[in-house]
Amino acid sequence: MSGDHFHGDVVNMIGGTDNRGIVHHHAPGADSVRATDELTRAVQELITLLGGLRNDVAPMAAESIDEALPAIVVGPHAVPRERHQALMAVAGIAATVGAVGVPVVEAVQRVLGLLGGQ
Repeated sequence: MSGDHFHGDVVNMIGGTDNRGIVHHHAPGADSVRATDELTRAVQELITLLGGLRNDVAPMAAESIDEALPAIVVGPHAVPRERHQALMAVAGIAATVGAVGVPVVEAVQRVLGLLGGQ
């Protein structure tokens, strides 16, 4: 076996119960912090645009925007599936109002891009 090369983790588990795996304690890199900051700014911009869009849509659409806002968050409380559904909902509403909604659709696309297309 000489000459074998391993890249990554090598784990030998002998005995024990409820072994869960490896815990890596890595600090986020500068790129990760910048990406989070950029995502936070993009979400804030989207929320601002949604506030303006509320005034240009029917009351039921405005209510749907209000219901979606809590899911459009960044951080440990974000639930990816709920956030994605909320982003799709507000993009759909924005798409129905024509040119007024274009900035919101573009902002949603930017957020989704920063989330990796989620």
